[in-house]
Amino acid sequence: MSNTPGMHRPQEPTTRLVINIGVAALCRLILNTSRRFVYPFAPVLSRGLGVPLTAITSLIALNWAAGVMAVFIGPVTDRLGYRPMMIAGMTMAAVGLLVSGFLPIYAVVLVALFLAGLGKSVFDPALQAYISEQVPYRHRGLAIGFLEYSWAGSALLGIPALALVIDKFGWRSPFFLMGVLALLGIAALGVLIPKAKKAHALPDSKIDLKAAWQRVLRKKAARGALAFIFLVSAANDNLFVVYGAWMEKSFGMTIVALGLGTSAIGLAELLGETMTAILADRIGLKRSVIVGLAVCIIFYAILPFLGLTITMAFVNLFLIFVTFEFMIVASVSMATELLPEARATMMATYLGAAGLGRVAGALIGGPVWLIGGILATSMVSAFISALALATLIWGLQGWHEK
Repeated sequence: MSNTPGMHRPQEPTTRLVINIGVAALCRLILNTSRRFVYPFAPVLSRGLGVPLTAITSLIALNWAAGVMAVFIGPVTDRLGYRPMMIAGMTMAAVGLLVSGFLPIYAVVLVALFLAGLGKSVFDPALQAYISEQVPYRHRGLAIGFLEYSWAGSALLGIPALALVIDKFGWRSPFFLMGVLALLGIAALGVLIPKAKKAHALPDSKIDLKAAWQRVLRKKAARGALAFIFLVSAANDNLFVVYGAWMEKSFGMTIVALGLGTSAIGLAELLGETMTAILADRIGLKRSVIVGLAVCIIFYAILPFLGLTITMAFVNLFLIFVTFEFMIVASVSMATELLPEARATMMATYLGAAGLGRVAGALIGGPVWLIGGILATSMVSAFISALALATLIWGLQGWHEK
């Protein structure tokens, strides 16, 4: 059977598919850990590379900027197929990580980690599109929810494991370890993910980025979803970039205590992903996103009023991140079916819009905090999220789930 746009390819046997998703999730765990490990180990990396801490934060920003490149990669993925692009993404990550380990020079590491971040931007849309074609929509929340364990897992498992590796073998060791694991991931994907008889291509005779983006923007549901993901990402980062400053100023928390608090956020992400896997398909993905965001808005709004003690503040933050993760993972699951004739293009654009939203939220977070403290921060996040809810409801009018 050829891969006619808008049609599902023949689905793989359930056992084989579960194994493939599991291996892909482990590959994604490597990619997520490679993106997130720089945050807690920034001082170690700055000393190892002999550069100021601000140089490491620039490295982090460039790594996130690679995520925006996804919007250019989606149409290529729809043309060439999911399997080769997943392997290409892991190859970029492996090369970037290993080069960083062998050549510990700041300029080299900067470029190499950008390449590793680009690898994630190539891998994620291809993987999500592959799963979307293999898993019926009625089980999509379960599959995507399971896949997203790799995000929480990077904070709960990946980063603590790298801390032990650094302590025993030095600051360069994570680059070698993750690079070798990425190579193993390439081999596993090459063996397990079947070759398509024909690329799941767009109907154009060549890769046309403009035409691909126009295909996305012509659809009202897609436009609403892109505005939604940009806004909710901005709202969350508006709070995330200053919550540490709030906890430190209001409750005198130490760096160690803040680190433990970040682990609690990892647990919240895990719980949100589990809720998506268990509940979202039963409730309906569209309803899950709307209800999850509405509840998240409430928790944003009450944060300054209930966060009067350190315990209540952490409980409220925990609930914000649980509902946010539940809503985000459900929205990713839903977005995989908004443009079935060009899934990778849709998902790449979706992830790119989310990345731009995080940049916007990080840019406004500091000034908002300085102007009005946690009250202003929480209200701005709630307001932006309310705009996101309105755009989503508008966009989904007339769009029906399968």
